[in-house]
Amino acid sequence: MPQNPDFDNSAAEMPMLSYRDRLNHWAIVRLLPNTQQRIVARFRSRSDAEGHLRFLRNSMPESNFLLSFDSPKNIEGISG
Repeated sequence: MPQNPDFDNSAAEMPMLSYRDRLNHWAIVRLLPNTQQRIVARFRSRSDAEGHLRFLRNSMPESNFLLSFDSPKNIEGISG
């Protein structure tokens, strides 16, 4: 069967995201010394992320946390 020369195969070469990873775009990031960051958790909705962020700030007041929207292009293994 002949191949279509107009077909862009670059999307097929990208790593596949699981269904769960495609849903969870809100992330809580812990800010560490030396400008390092660590994703603590991911959430499907902003309100769930904000609720967990309040809990973390109350239980660990000495730590710095940030709420971030993590677009699919920023997820590990995919470059935009």
